[in-house]
Amino acid sequence: MRAIFRSITGLRGDVSTYRGPDTINRDEGAFLLSPTWDSILQRPRKPRCSQKIRLGFSVNMAQQRGVNSLQFNQDQSCFCCAMETGVRIYNVEPLMEKGHLEQVGSVALCSMLHRSNLLAVVGGGVSPKFSEISVLIWDDARESRDPKDKLVLEFTFTKPVLAVRMRHDKIIIVLKNRIYVTHFQTIQSSFLSLIPEITLKDCLVDLSNTKPGTSSAPFTINAHQSEIACVALNQPGSVAASASRKGTLIRLFDTTTRDKLVELRRGTDPATLYCINFSHDSSFLCASSDKGTVHIFALKDTKLNRRSALARVGKVGPVIGQYVDSQWSLASFTVPAECACIVPLGKNTSKNVNSVIAICVDGTFHKYVFTPDGNCNREAFDVYLDICDDDDF
Repeated sequence: MRAIFRSITGLRGDVSTYRGPDTINRDEGAFLLSPTWDSILQRPRKPRCSQKIRLGFSVNMAQQRGVNSLQFNQDQSCFCCAMETGVRIYNVEPLMEKGHLEQVGSVALCSMLHRSNLLAVVGGGVSPKFSEISVLIWDDARESRDPKDKLVLEFTFTKPVLAVRMRHDKIIIVLKNRIYVTHFQTIQSSFLSLIPEITLKDCLVDLSNTKPGTSSAPFTINAHQSEIACVALNQPGSVAASASRKGTLIRLFDTTTRDKLVELRRGTDPATLYCINFSHDSSFLCASSDKGTVHIFALKDTKLNRRSALARVGKVGPVIGQYVDSQWSLASFTVPAECACIVPLGKNTSKNVNSVIAICVDGTFHKYVFTPDGNCNREAFDVYLDICDDDDF
């Protein structure tokens, strides 16, 4: 399989990739890590809200507009919204629409490059103008009467694109069994060894210290008994967090030694996890699920997490003991049930107050603040799809 790219100047060429081993034995509930991986490549396509939310006319309108996926930029100061009507870009604090792109038709995925004018767009949805096997690099700052002049690069593959990420010098494109990494400056090199049998909708990749043409054997962390549903890495790439399809436990592992560091319990009922995220300094971790509850766990000082009341009882059996030893969330808050959302932890607003934001596909914006003693209060609520562009003021 080869990828074809072109620019608006007509440049064309082949992007070569490297194949991994022909076969590998993969146990359910295991994920592959390279010792230096520190960036997250998760499939951003989230299930749409399947439950009617009675929060007023604005939310119903937001559902009708069709949000296909959501993604934050690199420092989580902005987020982009891939919709049936195009792409919208929002500032987080204060919440404000920074721009919109309607010329591309319905969009399945979009990705921002920090706070710049460059966007990566993948078509999809009900009325796409571009194929789901292509990635478009859009320069919104170009002044032109013809919208097509803002299309600066197009990457075309033979299979649907599952995820796309950008950094200042590279673009990373994820297919089912392969990842392409291309340099913006040369638009010629692409590299990554992958195992064809591994599906890349739930995986982590860091290429910051990887050189073209090099290869190394990955190692496996046997994290869960059932299949992996959600994974995340902290900023330095030293800790990996994972949850299985059962969704009751979140386990943290040292990415160098593969040792399990801590086990966090979301709940006792099975749930589908939408998002796991670390705070910038790895002091906290948050997780959202289809239960409509966002859980916040302490990592630096795990004594802040709640424990089961049975922990005060004497010796218990091995099965019950695993339940008793689990750590429960320090704090939690609710969002619309069965509605996918992305949840980043904000930077500390003060010494003892932290913030967390939930952006939901039903169009709602939730901001909460929490303290080390477990108090959690809502600070802001809005419907981001009804917010005007800042140029309209």
